[in-house]
Amino acid sequence: MSKVAVIGAGAAGLIAAYFAAKNGNDVTAFEKNEKSGKKIYITGKGRCNVTHDCTPAEFLENVVSNSKFLTGAIYSFSPEKCVQFFEDGGLKLKLERGGRYFPVSDKASDVTRCLENYCKDVGVTFKFGEKVEKIGILHSTMSRIITAKGEYKFDNVIVCTGGLSYPSTGSTGDGYDFARAAGHKIIPLKQGLCGLNLKGDFYKGLQGLTLKNVNLSVLNGEKLIKSFFGEMLFTHFGVSGPIVLSASSLINRQDLKQIKLVLDLKPALNDEQLDRRLLRDFEAYKNKSISNCLKELLPAALIAEVLKISGIKPETQVNSVTKAQRLSLLTSVKNFDMIVASLRDFSEAIITCGGVDVREINPKTMESKLVKGLYFCGEVLDIDAFTGGYNLQIAFATGYAAGNSIK
Repeated sequence: MSKVAVIGAGAAGLIAAYFAAKNGNDVTAFEKNEKSGKKIYITGKGRCNVTHDCTPAEFLENVVSNSKFLTGAIYSFSPEKCVQFFEDGGLKLKLERGGRYFPVSDKASDVTRCLENYCKDVGVTFKFGEKVEKIGILHSTMSRIITAKGEYKFDNVIVCTGGLSYPSTGSTGDGYDFARAAGHKIIPLKQGLCGLNLKGDFYKGLQGLTLKNVNLSVLNGEKLIKSFFGEMLFTHFGVSGPIVLSASSLINRQDLKQIKLVLDLKPALNDEQLDRRLLRDFEAYKNKSISNCLKELLPAALIAEVLKISGIKPETQVNSVTKAQRLSLLTSVKNFDMIVASLRDFSEAIITCGGVDVREINPKTMESKLVKGLYFCGEVLDIDAFTGGYNLQIAFATGYAAGNSIK
């Protein structure tokens, strides 16, 4: 039996603590907050998107950074096994649109409660309100941890402290300091799954507009990086929403001066189909202004901006629109360009990208290759994925790998 300390009682920490204790180890979880799972409470707008309905191979396709490193952990604790784990613990889940799993109760607190109950059943000791200040290492081996309240000896320490996003939940980068002190390299930290500030001010007139079933392409110069289909919204600073959040994690390590977003407002229609649609609308509204004509095709708030890009005055009579103007309008609908100025701040980012260099971590156990008995799990690692429950699943899978490897 080993004495195991888990630093951080979030998603990764709770599951790591449970499996380590289930193996017969003496486990103590240190949490500087007054309760566990503080970040879990705000995920999915308080509903908690637990995981995603997909195979491990499909899951890995949605991992942005270091998917190869994660392969073993995801196959060992797959989304399917994750669902079964929570349901066996009494938490009923439901599958919603887009393959997202949520608690039937729609309460993120029930996810935390389920994990806490698992931990209590196997005798995990919790120390709340006790911040770990230092990890002691002797001859490249774990020796102790030091908190504001005292010093403790442990054989193994699992660091599950999260990243820098939502610092109000306690994610203030402690784990990176522990890793650096142990000799680990930290990949530069970037905001992930965050809104994007746009150049210009056109978006101010669109604030609050939600677009559904649109296609957002991300380009670096003229090279297409990836396209996302789904929902987005315009805000006071630029754009946000599911497909924008995912796009942000693709561009946060690139030169933003080269990044362009191209929005297809009518992805269900190809150019030829859209042109026929425009011709039908033009015929029906031939004696009206072009701005009135487009009300059935586009959200009212977008019409003026699309016409501006097209070079057509809003008051132009439909029967006087030239073929060249019509084709310019078509191009504007299918290629609504937006230029990224910057990422939103860490305080608004859902996750942190970057972190402990996974080349220095054993992918099967999450144990440090530099310090025996020291493990890193969850967001503190340089692993991140798109929206849809993928990042919580990463926390669960890496926490499982660490906890279950300590016999």
